[in-house]
Amino acid sequence: QAGLPDGVFNVVQGDKEAVDALLDHPDVKAVSFVGSTPIANYIYETGARHGKRVQALGGAKNHMVVMPDADVNQVVDALIGAAYGSAGERCMAISVAVLVGDVADKVMPLLVERTKQLKVLNGTNLAAEMGPIVTPAAHARISGYIAAGQAEGAQLLVDGRQ
Repeated sequence: QAGLPDGVFNVVQGDKEAVDALLDHPDVKAVSFVGSTPIANYIYETGARHGKRVQALGGAKNHMVVMPDADVNQVVDALIGAAYGSAGERCMAISVAVLVGDVADKVMPLLVERTKQLKVLNGTNLAAEMGPIVTPAAHARISGYIAAGQAEGAQLLVDGRQ
């Protein structure tokens, strides 16, 4: 839709075999990656060694900028889906919402209410909007992030740790 020629921009998802194929292939001139820091380091080092332009965002946070004229209901739906879909365990989970101007006054009450209504259930239950955190270690890590945020001055609006 943007008018790029075929093959200029591609989104590829895969394992190490797919990554290595892209990093080794002489026709691939540039690679952009978002994911874990160890894999980002690997992609950056390997791509650079092969003379590729590399953008490797390890441990990156995805931002959603919400302008004052945004459709507030669509914003809330998008934030709920991005934050809680797949239990937040995906590359495109929105970690930071930048609410411009007075849009925060409109979005936050709706977002808080919608979050409180979220159906956290067994993932095999079709009514589930979010499955449970998968391990006690993951729960402890996430709870630690929440506690650290509070210790640094963040206001906790919805507490779903239990």
